[in-house]
Formats: sequence, structure tokens, C-alpha cells
Amino acid sequence: MPLYLNPEQLREQAPGPHLDLIGTMAFRAAGAAQRLGVFDALLDGPLPVTELAARTGTDEGTLPVLLDALVSFGYLDRTPGQVYANSPMTAGSLDRRSPWSYAPALAFWQDLMGELWDGLEEAVRTGRPAADFYGWLERRPRTLREFQTMLDGMATGLAPLVAATAPDPGRRLLDVGGGHARYSIALCEAHPRLTATIVDLPKALEGGRARIEQAGLAGRVSAVPGDVTEADLGSGHDTALLFNLCHGFDGPDNRALLKRVAAALRPGGTVLVLESFADLPEGTPPAAEAFTRAFSLNLAVTQGGRIYAFDEIAGWLAEAGFGRIERRALDGPSELLIARLPDADTAGPSGAGAARAPEADGARSSGADAVRLPGADTARAPEAGGGHARILAGGAPRAVLPVAWTREENR
Repeated sequence: MPLYLNPEQLREQAPGPHLDLIGTMAFRAAGAAQRLGVFDALLDGPLPVTELAARTGTDEGTLPVLLDALVSFGYLDRTPGQVYANSPMTAGSLDRRSPWSYAPALAFWQDLMGELWDGLEEAVRTGRPAADFYGWLERRPRTLREFQTMLDGMATGLAPLVAATAPDPGRRLLDVGGGHARYSIALCEAHPRLTATIVDLPKALEGGRARIEQAGLAGRVSAVPGDVTEADLGSGHDTALLFNLCHGFDGPDNRALLKRVAAALRPGGTVLVLESFADLPEGTPPAAEAFTRAFSLNLAVTQGGRIYAFDEIAGWLAEAGFGRIERRALDGPSELLIARLPDADTAGPSGAGAARAPEADGARSSGADAVRLPGADTARAPEAGGGHARILAGGAPRAVLPVAWTREENR
């Protein structure tokens, strides 16, 4: 809720639940304004309320009530004579012409919160999701487009950083659930000998195919339709990507998926898991922590998943035969988990690669895969209470939201 007030001042003005009520009203009002086309109508400059009502097809008497509320919430500015303009915050974050626009996310969350969160109590009571999230999306083409555009925008901001931070992916890449194709494209552009196979649902692959063609990579990146929990993932891949995927499944399903991924890799193969972890890094801003916890609750309600701790996913990977587990920080709340299968000459008697416990602190302190991020020192520190190596970008404050959602407003 962009009220731009000091938190101490807010606490002095009203009880916390009342402030949350205002925030809920602000969220709903912003969503209504977006659906009515208010923000889009003001992209080219201020308009008097009469002209704004004409352009948006709204009632000239009721529209100012919404507009004045949006002024209070920080979305609009008002000048004398009932002339309204997008605020700097709105101009920087809700302009759909920008690849970093938050507009798709606002539209998606409006639909989801308005429909699926009615099942919150039942999901907590039973431990089962209240709805079939992807079935719900399939029945709502507009919401599905907003969801896919939102994911694409997030990936657009992170893909170059992932390509610069990840270890060498080898020659064959398996992208599990990466239908928008941003990460496969970024890695193939960074590694000219790399080919990639993306496995995802047919609808999710539609935009990815177009991006692959646009990037001139149709001969190196293939899109295979299928449910990642059942589809043939192939074999002999050097690296597999599971990006923002584990949080949508429960523990048993994640265990099964990671074993399937292990079987699709060659001995010595690598898996990269991109997630926000429940054990957030020290110094995470309060807003980022609050959203992470709320998003975890949303996953429980809508998909039966949640945000998992790093050690939980690392443990499942060890059960699947992976070892040499690392944690590397990226921009915003997302982090990269890297794990490797044993080489053929160190595999267990079955030849499939025996499970290996995570290595002790400092086991890879001089590893060749350590990456120095631009503008920050790279340091490795042990995970508290664990044994997993971790790479931290020292000295840089962590962003509240993914880089794709903060870059435009902060220019």
C-alpha cells in the first residue's frame, strides 16, 4: 500500500487491522482502475475528470470517488479543477509498454485473491489446496495471459544474472517447466555449443516458441509439451533447470520429480534450482520477508505447495543421488541451489549414483565455479547449522521484489 507514510506514524493513527483494511481497499481500487483503463488513459499526461470519464466509459459522478481514493493511496496525483495524473510510482510500475511492468502481476493477483483465497480456511483445516490452480487458469484465458506475462517479466530480469552466475551447463540442457524459454535462451546465447530441451504444458510453451524463433535459436532449443510430473524427460542431459517449480508441489511430489530429473542427467550432471527459500538471508527487508511468507500461504491454498527451506530441498536432492550442494545469492529474494550427481567412476554399485550427504563447510572454498558478481565481492560462508556452501554477494542490499519489478520505478 503506497501511502508513503512513516510506519511509526501509521501505528499512531490506527490499529494494525484497520491499516490492513485500508491496504485491502487500496489493492482492490487499483485493480478496478486498471481494469477500467484509468492508468492507461493517463499514460500520455493529465486529464480532467470529464475527459477521463469519456475515455474509460465510466460515470462522471462516481469516477472522481475512485480517483480521489487512488490519490490517497499514492497511485494518482490531483491538481485543481479535478485534473488527474498518474503518480511517479504508477508511471514507473504500471505502464504495460515497459518490459518491467508490474501491471500483469496486479491483474493476476486481483483475480486470484478475489476467487481462490475464499478457500483459505478450508485449506488450513484440511491440509489440501482449495482449488485446482492450473485448471482454474485454463478456464480463465485472460488471467492465464497475465500470469504468463508476469512470469516472463520476472524471468526477463533474472535470466542474464542466472547466465552469469550459473556454472558451465555443458552441451545439453533440460529446462523443466520453463515454458517462457527465457532461461534456456539466455544460457544458449551465453554458451554457443549448448542445446536445450524445454518441457512444459502446451499453453505455457506458446509464448516460448515465439521467443525461441525471435532469438534465432529454433535449431538449438526445442519445446516439448507435457506435464513435468509424467512426461518423458529424456536422458544424458548435462544440466537440468528447475526454476520456481518446487514451491508448487508438496514434499512427496518434489521427491518424485527430483528423482526423475536425476534419471534424466548423465553421471556427473548438474541440477540448478531457482527458488526463494523459507530461511531468508540475513538482512532481508521486512517487505520481502512478508511477501515471501504470504506467497507461501498462497501456494498452500492454491496448489498444496509452499516456500521450502534450503535444507529441505537439499535433503531431497541428496536422497535423489545429488551431492556437492551450493547456495548462490541472486538479485531480490531468489537464490540458486546447485547440486551435482557423482561422476561415473564414483557412482554406487548400481551405477545410478548413490545418494551423497551435503559436503562439509568449506569443501568447495576454492572451487572453479565461484562467480564474482559485478560490483560486489563474492564470499563463501557456511550455512548456519548446515554444511552447505553458500555464495553471497557482499555489501549489496537485497531487493524487496524481483529485479524486473523494481528497475523501472527506481530509474
